[in-house]
Amino acid sequence: MTLQSIQRTVADYIVQEFLPGARSDELTDSTPLISGGILDSLGTLNLVTFLEDQFKIQLEPYEISIANLNTLSAIAGLVHSKL
Repeated sequence: MTLQSIQRTVADYIVQEFLPGARSDELTDSTPLISGGILDSLGTLNLVTFLEDQFKIQLEPYEISIANLNTLSAIAGLVHSKL
């Protein structure tokens, strides 16, 4: 699975769950998801559950951080490293 396909899958999920009416291509690789207010703490937990289920990975508590989950690029890198 490529970084781009991971990013697209995650972007589609975020738009569907948190930005109804928006298009997934409106999210860039560097759109701040947490610090920009798109994801709150509950939304972040929902995203983690989605990532673990969708990509069949297990995220460790220390990996669930703003550094790893604030942008599509960071999320894709984290997921890709677990595959």
